[in-house]
Amino acid sequence: MPLPPAPSKRAALLASDAYSLRASEELISFSPEPERVVAPLRAAAAAPASEAPAAKAGARSRGRERKPELAPVPSQPVARVPSPTATPAAERQPVEFRAPHPTGKPPVGSETVSRASPVASNRRTGRAKSGGSTGPARLFVLDTNVLLHDPMSLFRFEEHDIFLPMIVLEELDGHKKGMTEVARNGRQTSRTLDALVAQQGGDMTRGLKLSATGHLSARGLLFFQTEPLDAQLPASLPQGKADNQILGVVHALRDKHPQREVILVSKDINMRVKARALGLAAEDYQNDKTLDDGELLYAGALALPQDFWTRQSKTIESWASGSHTFYRVSGPTVSQFYINQFVYFEAPGEPSLYARVTEIRDQTAVLKTLKDFTHLKNAVWGVTSRNREQNFALNILMDPEVDFVTLAGTAGTGKTLMALASGLTQVLDDRRYTEIIMTRATVSVGEDIGFLPGTEEEKMGPWMGALDDNLEFLAKGDGGNAGEWGRAATNELIRSRIKVKSMNFMRGRTFMNKYVIIDEAQNLTPKQMKTLITRAGPGTKIICMGNLAQIDTPYLTEGSSGLTYAVDRFKGWPHGGHITLARGERSRLADFASEVL
Repeated sequence: MPLPPAPSKRAALLASDAYSLRASEELISFSPEPERVVAPLRAAAAAPASEAPAAKAGARSRGRERKPELAPVPSQPVARVPSPTATPAAERQPVEFRAPHPTGKPPVGSETVSRASPVASNRRTGRAKSGGSTGPARLFVLDTNVLLHDPMSLFRFEEHDIFLPMIVLEELDGHKKGMTEVARNGRQTSRTLDALVAQQGGDMTRGLKLSATGHLSARGLLFFQTEPLDAQLPASLPQGKADNQILGVVHALRDKHPQREVILVSKDINMRVKARALGLAAEDYQNDKTLDDGELLYAGALALPQDFWTRQSKTIESWASGSHTFYRVSGPTVSQFYINQFVYFEAPGEPSLYARVTEIRDQTAVLKTLKDFTHLKNAVWGVTSRNREQNFALNILMDPEVDFVTLAGTAGTGKTLMALASGLTQVLDDRRYTEIIMTRATVSVGEDIGFLPGTEEEKMGPWMGALDDNLEFLAKGDGGNAGEWGRAATNELIRSRIKVKSMNFMRGRTFMNKYVIIDEAQNLTPKQMKTLITRAGPGTKIICMGNLAQIDTPYLTEGSSGLTYAVDRFKGWPHGGHITLARGERSRLADFASEVL
């Protein structure tokens, strides 16, 4: 007897969607949609009873074929639809497709239940990280030295949360007395914490909103240690030390909140090393660093490309005004310019150009040629420039429209000599300023020699050795051929126009028509630099000088120095200028020592 022909149609009357058991589309969804899940199965239940076994067999066979392709999904079971016919339990089970439960326990009941992921439940909605991640906000544990270094550090962590151990509050209380910068920062931190605790509706156990005091950029919460935290640290770490207690708090928080990233923030290098040795995450406080790399510091001068004149030959405009020539240039190079930045063009066989950017509009800039201070007729108090950068420096030092000048460079580049010569010329010859005020950070290189007797100026005398050396050179040495006033003035007259002041008594003062020189500015913090610059009144010019390679203040680096901070913030200001001096001119011995030592 011949076999019947193969069927050309499906035997079951089930809808085609009932056979498509794709987890990502019909049966399993991340949002509870019972009707969408159960509808295809209801169609199967509505089929005739005689065709139900065949439909079930087809569903079972296809279910077994597609089962390995199912991806893991959240704990969201699918509703079971009983068959209209009485079938054994073993035959009903394959129709049900469940996602594995995280705890391994079966779901209660036969209806669809929506369960949230344990990680998702801890995510904070509307508080994404800057990188676009939607994961849980990190928890930063601050060391005491971070708060004493920057009282505003509480508001520098954007959407992340902050935790303060109890021992940190104890250490803050121990540093609040005195007139030092650390004591002032400690008192400021205590006042900030008091304002945060006093916010209306605040609960210390649930966290205090850091934005309650008006710092809208801080979107996180502040947590205090309100209960003892048990942490097992190695027996070799004494528990009585404050650093080890903070490490214990970080360890306990990591165990208590395994789904969150707990990070210790400290300025103490040894503490960060100990934390990493214990397997804890630790970071330095980076917000106070203006630059990560000192080589990225704005140099104040830019070399023009070799094909600069070729590209500008058709569009350049030039005109003369007095002794200066102006050029209006355009092109992609203009995007690298800043106001009062020096540009130069040097190429063999072609005329050189030394100019300063005076105006930038859209894609065009105006360049103004410089006064040549290398020539003896343009000498400043008998001092002429010996290299390109010194010529740039004298141009901005002698410009009355520039109120703030920063000079950076290694030892022997002529920073103090040029600043002092420019000041004497503008005070005694030009009568542009009434007197010169000179100050510096009193940070010693070696051991402190103790208290110094005398008045404020006498106490500052030992710190002003550079002033005495340069005045001796300007009055008697190679700078003796000065202007008319310089030849008539004696050393006493020169010194009568120079006042030496201490930085400790600068707060609250206002300097009007003064020429202020701040020496060794690399040892100042950004806050101290702001205090000194804001003393300037009408007609005052401030010159900051320093060598970023010779920082003697503890906890200050090239990236966090006040000099770096001022250079970066003032670049592009129409009344400010900066130049980095590269070549030493003191002596061949000093130049060689700067290179090899």
